[in-house]
Formats: sequence, C-alpha cells, structure tokens
Amino acid sequence: MKLGVLLFNLGGPETLRDVKPFLYRLFSDPEIIRVKWGPARKLLAYMIATFRHKTSEGYYSQIGGGSPLRRLTEEQARALQAELKRRGTDAQTFVGMCTWHPFLAEAVEAIRSSGVETLVILPLFPQYSVTTTGSGFAVLRRLIDGQPAFKKLNIQWVSSWPDQPTYIEAFAEAIERELARFTTPGSAHILFSAHSIPETYVREGDPYLEQTKKTVELVMERLSRASGRRNPYQLSFQSKIGPVKWLEPFTSDVITKLGKEGLEDVLVVPISFVSEHIETLYELDILFKKIAAEAGVKNFRRVPALNSDSTFIRALAEIVESTI
Repeated sequence: MKLGVLLFNLGGPETLRDVKPFLYRLFSDPEIIRVKWGPARKLLAYMIATFRHKTSEGYYSQIGGGSPLRRLTEEQARALQAELKRRGTDAQTFVGMCTWHPFLAEAVEAIRSSGVETLVILPLFPQYSVTTTGSGFAVLRRLIDGQPAFKKLNIQWVSSWPDQPTYIEAFAEAIERELARFTTPGSAHILFSAHSIPETYVREGDPYLEQTKKTVELVMERLSRASGRRNPYQLSFQSKIGPVKWLEPFTSDVITKLGKEGLEDVLVVPISFVSEHIETLYELDILFKKIAAEAGVKNFRRVPALNSDSTFIRALAEIVESTI
C-alpha cells in the first residue's frame, strides 16, 4: 500500500505583489462571503481586494514582505514524512493551499501522478469550521470527483483534531517554556487567541467555538498535571473582517482591559494557528504588543506557533496512523 498524505492550509501571499490577488481569492470563497450569486460575490471580492490591498501590503511589509506559510507548511510536510518513515510507515506528503500557491488543484494533480493507493487528507486546522476545513473539503471534492483515478483510492478525510493528546501536549510544552521566562511564572495571565468567525456560523451549527474551548481546557488540564500550573486564563478572538457580528471578546480589547486592571504579565497563545503567518507575526507580535504597552502591560509575551516542533509533528503522525 502506497500512502499519501495531503496537508492543506489557507495560504498566504509570498510577495507584496501577491497581496491583491490573494485577497481576491480569499473573499471569492462562498464560505467567507456568503453571496450566492457568483458574479456578485466576485465583484464584491474585487472591491474588497482593491480597497484593502494597500493596507494589507503595509502589514506584510512589516513581517518581511510576505507570508512564510508556504515555507513552513512544506517544512511540516517534510518533517511528517520523515517521522512516519521513522515509525515504519513509508508515505509521501503533499501540500495544498486554499487561496495561494501551491493551490489545491496543483496538489491533486501531484497526487494523481504519484501512484498512491491510500490518501489521508489532513487539514492544518485543528478545530473544524466551514470557513476553513469545510471550504477546503468542498474544493477538494469538486477536484477529485472529476478524476477517475481517484475513484480507485482509499481516501480518508480528517475533519478535526481539537483533542488529539499529543497536539495538546505540544501546546502545553510550548506554554511552559514561555512561562519560565517570566520572573513570576505563576502570576502570568494566559490569553488564548483564536481566529474569529461570524456568530451566525456558530448559531447555524459550526462546531468551531466549542472545539476551540475544548482545546483550551485540555491544554490547561495538561499544563496543570505536568507542572502544577494554576494560572488565570481565558479565550479571546482576533482577525475580524467586515461589519457582521463576530465571536467575542476581541483579543485587543481583552489586552487593554487586563492592562487597565494592573496586570503586568500576559502570555498570548495562538491556539487556532499551527504556523506563523500574518495573524501571529503582525497582529500579535506588532499590533497587539503595542496595544499592551499602551495599556500598561509590562511583560507581554507570545507562545510561538507550533510549526515543525517535534512533539507536534509526532501528533500529526499519530493522526495519520489512526486513519490507516
């Protein structure tokens, strides 16, 4: 049995010239902009991309001129392939992105010509949302349904993994490493920050909020068992787009509130992100750090995204193994 594993993520512009077409693709997604008539949705996406791209280019210019997401995801894929081989499973990994290169269509073509017999589709979104995993699955199903070669494959779809024990362990370890950098680690306020989604999606049954809460509770339980930590903590949300009501409280508002309450030590955990990208490198590290300083938070730190952390890669390997 020849095994293939497709890792997919959102994607991000690799240069400043890529920002406008990236935004257009992002907002053309019917799960992001819920306008049923395609031409109207694409017109709206074009208008948003045209209006926002200069501002977004300014953000990307502050983190090196582009997103590192493709590089980091490809590093994760190579590390996963090596870990599976070390564990006795010969697998070939593939990378696809929803909104930028390598597109999901490119990944499907690479899989088609690879000769794999079993395919595990593993989204790099631990918590399921129709805006991320759901959207990617929809694209992949359209691409795969049109190819006879895929009808012969044993395809396993991993929809979510918010409570995978080794993933939880990876985050707990990362938090403990950062807490150790505070003068008084036990007093630091742990602020879990997740990408927000519109509240209407949750009311319609999207499990993202409940799965994110579950991840947070399990991470704190693991942290308590491993090191006896009883730090205060809470969940907040970032990266709101558009005028509709999104999940709250917003991370920026919570940071301001904590500062006004006199808290000096705050540790932010990017709980829904497994790779560094614009939301961590600009929003958390630059924008929110400035907000924290202005609010009086003296020690503002951030847990790094898991990237290719060895414990996290082991978690991905265990997920793959559990499906075959």
